[in-house]
Amino acid sequence: MRARLEWIASPLLLLVLLGFWQWYVTAAHVSAFILPPPTAVWSGFVYLVGLKSTWVHVWVTIEETVAGFVLAAVAGVLIGVPVGKLRWLERTLNPFIIASQVVPKVALVPLFIVWFGFGSTSKIVVSAVIAFFPIFTNTVLGVKSIEAGHRDVMTSLNASRLARFTRLELPSAAPYILTGMEVGIVLAIIGCVVAQFLGGNAGLGYLLVAEMNAYQTDLLFAVILLLTLVGFAFYAAIGAARRVLIPWHSSGQAQP
Repeated sequence: MRARLEWIASPLLLLVLLGFWQWYVTAAHVSAFILPPPTAVWSGFVYLVGLKSTWVHVWVTIEETVAGFVLAAVAGVLIGVPVGKLRWLERTLNPFIIASQVVPKVALVPLFIVWFGFGSTSKIVVSAVIAFFPIFTNTVLGVKSIEAGHRDVMTSLNASRLARFTRLELPSAAPYILTGMEVGIVLAIIGCVVAQFLGGNAGLGYLLVAEMNAYQTDLLFAVILLLTLVGFAFYAAIGAARRVLIPWHSSGQAQP
């Protein structure tokens, strides 16, 4: 019964919210330009999905997001592992890494456009910069969380550095790394869309600005819905990777 309730509760809550939305715009006579009803948003969504050009924008966003996320994941793991193992390296690099994160990323977008142009490269760089920090910090935390007793066992077995990394450090840190990736993939698509806002000629971020300039509020909401679905797909992909890569960990197992 609990499992059935969990499956029913979320769709039911969504229906309640949509019903309240529809009732509010109708009862309060809200202009469709300000807040279109859900029926108009759905009609706009169906219209957008039927356009071939929409899928071109979707594919551009997917490509740039994935490229930025992969770049951030590789850099986050490659830098995070030695930083987690070497205290002096952590003390040396942490001020620079934190300083790079406290700077508002939106302020850097024009600079990246100047450096890398209006093409995909600037969007990939923005996406990677925003997604890097959670992956890096979780990698460091994962490496630090390895129990001293496990390290002593590897030492007693006279294990090589490669064996320590592949048999102990990487598997132990994997749950933390994947958690950082779950956050990173969400930030990656946000960074990509923001970069397309400010300097794009393709992608869902560019399409959002185009619909806003055309005063098509229903289509604007439809693009937001499409972006939400793409974000859900990315997040689900990382969740599936978690279940495949770390089935032995509680976070990679299906909950009863």
